[in-house]
Amino acid sequence: MITLKLATSLDGRIATASGESRWITGPAAREQTHRLRAAHDAVLIGVETAIADDPALTVRLESYSGPQPARIILDSRQRLPRAGRLAGTARDIPTYVVTTRPLDPILAEAGLRPVLAPDLGEGRPDLVEVVALLKAAGLSRLFVEGGGQVAASFLRCGLVDRLEWFRAPLVIGGEGRPAIGALALTALSAAPRLRRVDIQALGDDIWERYERI
Repeated sequence: MITLKLATSLDGRIATASGESRWITGPAAREQTHRLRAAHDAVLIGVETAIADDPALTVRLESYSGPQPARIILDSRQRLPRAGRLAGTARDIPTYVVTTRPLDPILAEAGLRPVLAPDLGEGRPDLVEVVALLKAAGLSRLFVEGGGQVAASFLRCGLVDRLEWFRAPLVIGGEGRPAIGALALTALSAAPRLRRVDIQALGDDIWERYERI
């Protein structure tokens, strides 16, 4: 089961043109995101997000005492910073690097675990095979929090089962960074379709939940 999470402005932007994104949504939405993380086996992002934000990707709730989800980074060129929080805590929380070539010994020494995926060209991993490899490793409930390109890749492959969309009451404009990258659609009939199953207010934000049709 793969869940895609988006936290956007009303016009579907996740950051300004300069990359500023903290915080688009409010405290209640961020708390709910942590609850959703806790309900999954692993949190997945792209390496661009890892470089830009240096996230921990942990569950940070005052009353939470359960296990931390594994972390997965899509990183074909293995650019994950060795001094970052993900690499620095890889021996404490299982952390996987999805790559198309053998793992750099420096990253392996830090405790990062390789997921070697077939190369679809230009270093792009085969996400369908990646999901199968992760399932074989016991990670069958994935929470995708990556940037627009990662979101688009999962949608293009038909891998998104659920969408958790948090929308904040602000407008960033066309120069902002989109929540979903190009899907290369030529007709509306080819667009991924989902069914809304819930909507509720979280402070000033709106939380919408969708499932694949």
